[in-house]
Amino acid sequence: MTMLKSRKTEVIEDFKTHSNDTGSPVVQVALLTEKINYLTEHFKVHKKDFHSRRGLLKMIGKRRRLLAYLKSHNPEKYQETIQKLNLRK
Repeated sequence: MTMLKSRKTEVIEDFKTHSNDTGSPVVQVALLTEKINYLTEHFKVHKKDFHSRRGLLKMIGKRRRLLAYLKSHNPEKYQETIQKLNLRK
């Protein structure tokens, strides 16, 4: 379930706010979304992988909390992030 280092750096480059940014809420949400999308595809093949499903649910909860924080502290960045990640249809 590891994300390739090249893919991770691509995601960070797309969402960073300054040159050394790797841990801002926007970057964390983007990385979690990437992992969630990977696991969603994984579960289409491995329907009975319940241990990984628990990890997926924890990631979804963490992303939800980070988005709530972002919405309350920086609504403009929140809107930009959800549109860029294609969340909240």
